[in-house]
Amino acid sequence: MASAARLAKLGHDVTLLEAADHLGGALEPISQDGFTWDGGPTMTLLPAVTRDLFRKSGRPLERELDLEPVEVIREHRFEDRTRVQMSGGSRAAQLEAFDALGKGLGRQWVDFVASYAEDWEVLRQHYFEVPWSPTALPREVAALLESRETMAKRIRRTFKDRRMRLVAGFPFEAEGHNPRDVPAWAGLVHYLEQRFGAWTVPGGMHQVTGVLEQRLATRKVAVLKGTAATDVVLRGGRVVGVAISGPDGEAEIESEMVVSAIDPRRLPATERYADRTLPAMPPQVFHLGLKDAPELPAAEVVLHGDPLLVVRASGNAWTVHVRGRLLEDVTVALARHRLDVRDQVVSRVDLGPRELVGRWGGSPYGLLWMGRNTVRHRLGPTTPIPGLYAAGAHATPGAGLPFVGLSAALVAQAITTDTGGGDLRA
Repeated sequence: MASAARLAKLGHDVTLLEAADHLGGALEPISQDGFTWDGGPTMTLLPAVTRDLFRKSGRPLERELDLEPVEVIREHRFEDRTRVQMSGGSRAAQLEAFDALGKGLGRQWVDFVASYAEDWEVLRQHYFEVPWSPTALPREVAALLESRETMAKRIRRTFKDRRMRLVAGFPFEAEGHNPRDVPAWAGLVHYLEQRFGAWTVPGGMHQVTGVLEQRLATRKVAVLKGTAATDVVLRGGRVVGVAISGPDGEAEIESEMVVSAIDPRRLPATERYADRTLPAMPPQVFHLGLKDAPELPAAEVVLHGDPLLVVRASGNAWTVHVRGRLLEDVTVALARHRLDVRDQVVSRVDLGPRELVGRWGGSPYGLLWMGRNTVRHRLGPTTPIPGLYAAGAHATPGAGLPFVGLSAALVAQAITTDTGGGDLRA
């Protein structure tokens, strides 16, 4: 959707193909018994990415939607019953919070986060915000991408306190990665959180989809729902169209360029380029509708242990993400962590990883980190196939709206460089 809006504003004739009967992918809300839960993210980092998308495709975001900062992003609770709250956008608040957890821990944490400032500037200027070539990377970018240091090694070297290690590794374990396979530079997510904070949309992040769909209509993007792209059509090794399967059967749509936000394993033309990668699978997800739900102290509460539980609440609508071995009902697991809502559940939706992948047509968590070479095997924004570009979670080194939004901006830049006009199928 982000790629289509940007490219239509640049003067391209754009058609958006969506296999489902709705737009938004993992942003689709779940509704049942009067409760509504965000199906995907409830917060976003780097609000400038979303603002840039709306500014570059039409009216500014502030005229369409409220984007509000989250004061306390999460509370980490540990098995020894200690806890620490993470405030976004404030180094001082994080320093104070970790000092309360243990003497000297605050300084350890802020120094750890500050160590990513230079990495962020290098990658922002030469990798995240400009189209790049794996054969012509700036020296400083290549040094980061080729480093053998993993997130697990940096965490062990930096922290002796086990709780600090859990906090530092949390973003990666929550997305299904093993910190031993994640490059150390990916820890800059902590820097982004501390510097820019986390942001949300009152009423649910799914509202972004509705506003973007209106933007597509304004930009005259042809949207074909219930129409799956089954492959790209090649002639002479170059893209000339898209094979589709829709309400009227199978057909082909001609196109000069194609932008794919599909897992490359799902298209015959691109699957061979993804044979050294695996998707990062979603967690088990439990949506709970409660009566008289207790108020949580943060936007999300992280319950460390095996399994790892992440609890998010919007009033009486709770969502629980589970990573690890869940050997009991999720409400029993919550009760063990002193969040006992067993008698308050009036509605419930349980979704497993495979069911979520089927619902979304792939994993919104992108590629599984399998070492430093993972970034080399990722397609996007360009691909080995002329005329084919890649956007979305599988084309970025991170999941979530910020990285997906950055990938759409990179695709728009790459296409603008390659051509000044033409038809486009997204």
